Amino acid sequence: MGCVSEQTPRVRRRGRLFRIAAAGVVLLALAGYLVVQYVSGGGRGAPRCTVRAADSGGGAAYEFSPAQAANAATISAVGTTRGMPERAVTIALATALQESGLRNLDHGDRDSLGLFQQRPSQGWGTPKQIMDPVYSAGIFYDRLAEVPGYSRLPLTVAAQRVQLSGFPQAYAKHEPDAALLSGALTGRSAATLTCTAAPDDGTPGDPAKVRAELVRTFGPGTLPGTGKAGASATSGGKGPTISVPVRTSDRAAGGGAPEQRGWELAHWAVAHSAALRIERVSFADREWAAGDAGDEWREAADSAQTAGSDEVRIVIAH
Repeated sequence: MGCVSEQTPRVRRRGRLFRIAAAGVVLLALAGYLVVQYVSGGGRGAPRCTVRAADSGGGAAYEFSPAQAANAATISAVGTTRGMPERAVTIALATALQESGLRNLDHGDRDSLGLFQQRPSQGWGTPKQIMDPVYSAGIFYDRLAEVPGYSRLPLTVAAQRVQLSGFPQAYAKHEPDAALLSGALTGRSAATLTCTAAPDDGTPGDPAKVRAELVRTFGPGTLPGTGKAGASATSGGKGPTISVPVRTSDRAAGGGAPEQRGWELAHWAVAHSAALRIERVSFADREWAAGDAGDEWREAADSAQTAGSDEVRIVIAH
């Protein structure tokens, strides 16, 4: 009995050490597998979108999901189409960042819904309307425009006049990110929004859906008629292509430089690339392609297949 009692603690210690060592081996094996997957391309992870400051090599940046990026791009496009200045877009984006994290939520405090957590019971619209990002952004801008001098007010004050939130100061912390996003999404900051490729499940894109979403968001003048400007085509082995003319007259917010209008459309297309199965976007002899190393805007290798400064070319997966 004495001999057994002396050895039992040693046996237990050996058992614990063995289990710890075995767990360590398993963890190392798992880590090795993940590294191999990453290096081989299987570890890109979930697709992400990034906006970087135009003058920053490694400075200010904001990273979000493709769904969040698409919502942000819609908020911006609805604002500029209604003639709202970039400051209004920044206010709207900061509000949506605080209220929903740029997610189109089907729930919230009491009956709050959507990107801005608007309440049907408070006259913001029906639940179906509020869950439509184009509608919810539009009614936010309608009410913001009713705030006297909103563009000169502190962001928290302007947002609070619209939202009547119980936590009005919460909007302030989102202003830097909202300003970064609005610079890219209004087109003022060129080639600053990129997205990694969505997993290729073999599902082709639908040119009709892309055209419909462009018109619904930017207005019917975006793709006039059914001629060359709004037509789809397939060339060079690539998927259906939509060419969007760049005309500042289509932009209600005082026009602006054609280049800014072009980058607004181009960034919108990249932000919607996952949802609409867009695989390539080009403008001003620069090109973004889903799956390219770095997922960056690059100088076009083939200028004949890339849009100049008078149009944005959107190639859809086929």
